[in-house]
Amino acid sequence: MSTNPVADKFLEYAATRLQQLEGQIHICIAQLSEEQMWRRGGEHENSIANLLLHLEGNLRQWILHGIAGQPDVRERDAEFTLTPVAAKDEVRVRFSATLSESCDVIAGLAPERLLEVIDPQPTGTWRHATILEAIFKVVGHVDHHAGQIIVLTKQMVAGDLDLSLPRKR
Repeated sequence: MSTNPVADKFLEYAATRLQQLEGQIHICIAQLSEEQMWRRGGEHENSIANLLLHLEGNLRQWILHGIAGQPDVRERDAEFTLTPVAAKDEVRVRFSATLSESCDVIAGLAPERLLEVIDPQPTGTWRHATILEAIFKVVGHVDHHAGQIIVLTKQMVAGDLDLSLPRKR
């Protein structure tokens, strides 16, 4: 713990929330076939596999590159391929490994770095963010696409996923 309990709580919650979302995503993936992972309603839509590749690229660029200083290896256009490029388990493992590494970076971050300005997307539209903003943006991004994955999964399995507390029906 540092002398900044607000920063400590923010970093703890960000890593915890990413892990919670990963758990919900894994529940979805476990119910889907290989074909369902890559299913899309049209070329203008993303499959669940595309969304996982996209999130993995985003986490790698913003957290592992932007904050931890790893090389920027993201190939954003490849995240939205219309052709399946990996098996269901490979996509899941890649996403989980990158998310886990990102959570370790966030959880181990010194609170005094939160206001440090980084440039995670030097050729992109999002430039010069503080580390706090970058983490906030990434957690929201994963949350957003996790919601899409949940809805798509519910539609494909034609049922509830029981992701929340028990409720009366």
